[in-house]
Amino acid sequence: MKALILAGGRGKRLKEHSQHTNKCMVEIGGRNVINFSLDCACHDSIDEVVLIVGYRAEEIINTFGISYKGKRISYVIQREQKGLVHAIECAKEALDGHDFMLLLGDEIYTEPRHDQLIKKFKDESLFVACGMTKVEDRNLISNTYSALFDEDDTIQRLIEKPNNPPNDMMGTGSCAFKNEIFDYIDATPVHHLREEKELPDLIQCVIDDGKPVKLFNISKQYININMIDDLEGAYEMIESSN
Repeated sequence: MKALILAGGRGKRLKEHSQHTNKCMVEIGGRNVINFSLDCACHDSIDEVVLIVGYRAEEIINTFGISYKGKRISYVIQREQKGLVHAIECAKEALDGHDFMLLLGDEIYTEPRHDQLIKKFKDESLFVACGMTKVEDRNLISNTYSALFDEDDTIQRLIEKPNNPPNDMMGTGSCAFKNEIFDYIDATPVHHLREEKELPDLIQCVIDDGKPVKLFNISKQYININMIDDLEGAYEMIESSN
């Protein structure tokens, strides 16, 4: 199994913080943001880390080279930033038929359980295992996605950026996939506003086809860094967890 980390975007909404650097290389608490995702990828079940890079790609490549904590790193260039599904599609050849765990290079977790996500994915022969986290403020879910699920955590429906989330589980970018997920990319609709294919819509195609997809509570806290306020929120989250 491989880990796929998406780190191609510039992050224009971070303004001056990402003006001269890839947003995944912004420092929080003395570490680059992407280090947190790399740490989550370094488990015994992972044979290799594939990094999707684009904006200021050389900055990431020169910093991390070909290995991280004993895990081999390979790189794929996403020459046009067309969203998460396009980035996944760019990695098809590098993944070489392997199942994989997806992570975003601009996410931070406290008490992450990515090793247990992989275990659930394998033990229950899932097609997709979606990492989600419980939140007190449901307004936060409008930044990611929510899920309708039954008593054994089987997901029936994913909702992208919901205005009224149906529960307190918030989707993250960490998911484990069968390699056959690539068979569903062409069928994934293009979002009518953002004009790109969205991760929840890709997974919904799998659900609609009757494949087993379950959620997994992946961390105590989680933040996806998109706005300047998220940098402060991430710092406070890290400090409170230490």
